[in-house]
Amino acid sequence: MTLIPNQRHLFDIPANVAYLNTATMGPLPLAALEAGQRGLARKLHPWTIQDTDFFADTARLRPLLARLIGADDEGIALVPSASYGLATAALNLPLSRGQEILILEDQFPSNVYTWREHAAFTGASLRTVKAGGNGSLSDALLEAIGPATGIVACPHVRWTDGARIDLASVSRKCREHGAALVLDLTQSAGALSFDADDIQPDFMVAAGYKWLLGPYATGFLYVAPKHRQGRPLEQNWITRDNAGNFARLIDYTDGYAPGAERFDMGERSNFALLPALEDAVKLILHWGVGNIEETLGHRNRQLATDLAAMGLSSLPESERGPHYLSALLPASAPADLTARLKSENIHVSRRGDRLRICRGFQPSRQPIAPASPSRSARCTIPARRGRAARQSG
Repeated sequence: MTLIPNQRHLFDIPANVAYLNTATMGPLPLAALEAGQRGLARKLHPWTIQDTDFFADTARLRPLLARLIGADDEGIALVPSASYGLATAALNLPLSRGQEILILEDQFPSNVYTWREHAAFTGASLRTVKAGGNGSLSDALLEAIGPATGIVACPHVRWTDGARIDLASVSRKCREHGAALVLDLTQSAGALSFDADDIQPDFMVAAGYKWLLGPYATGFLYVAPKHRQGRPLEQNWITRDNAGNFARLIDYTDGYAPGAERFDMGERSNFALLPALEDAVKLILHWGVGNIEETLGHRNRQLATDLAAMGLSSLPESERGPHYLSALLPASAPADLTARLKSENIHVSRRGDRLRICRGFQPSRQPIAPASPSRSARCTIPARRGRAARQSG
């Protein structure tokens, strides 16, 4: 692995701004903005849009997303949100009374409401797993999986504190008990290594606007081979056999395009959003997810030490995502803490009793090749220590 040098020049982040909030909204690379603008401009002259244009962007994007998570191209569906992907998973994972769905304490709401509804609809029970004693959250989840488990729905990294789940071990235990594994990688895809062939989830979804640095309302769903003949949320025209023949769309068919494409959202051919996401994902692949993980882990290691010296503890490095820091705040922390920091041009978020600090790349003494010959994107911000840090990387 190689540490990545400062990439600020690829983003529109002023030198006096410390943006440490990628876990809320990743900054859009300049090149992705330009790609989106070019795509949107097509609508200025709609007579120039060809029938093939409805398929070209998705055909280029699908393999990139597959490569990002070590999956096959036919396993990728395009969705507008994590909740859309999770709803698709629930629709295709029947349960019965006596079975249970396992979720984590303080899991992101979209990955809770879906399973509440599914439990109520099927008569299954919903069980919330909490870390206890000296054990990690992964330990608690592994202990909870048993013969009654029908579905385990969890992230790779919990959004509040960065707690990392040992997905390899969880996956093995799910298979031992015949339980389905549904993953939400919104807070890790693009920043934390993941291989679909190794983990073998039934479904895996990720929104594109955080660590993937893409626009809002973009995302993707991975569907395991055994579920690819399943039921999509929508019945739209473009996912059907021979959809490219516009003259014969009235030849209605029950057949779908191959693989997971049947699960694509309606109006997937967004001329503005897809080119922007494509450019952002290309940049991440150029950097390499392993290099991103190593770089952010290296930077956060020192930051965690500095925070601890100030009395702000984070989860041990062995139990959290390397790209994630969430410092436990004292009871005396002011309610308007994030607003005060924002007034100093320091942008972080507060989740519960934790201050979430999720940055991108800083300068490194071990540079790698430039991002690309053309303009691409950049992933973040300089570290700061108190007021002293008006410096940029």
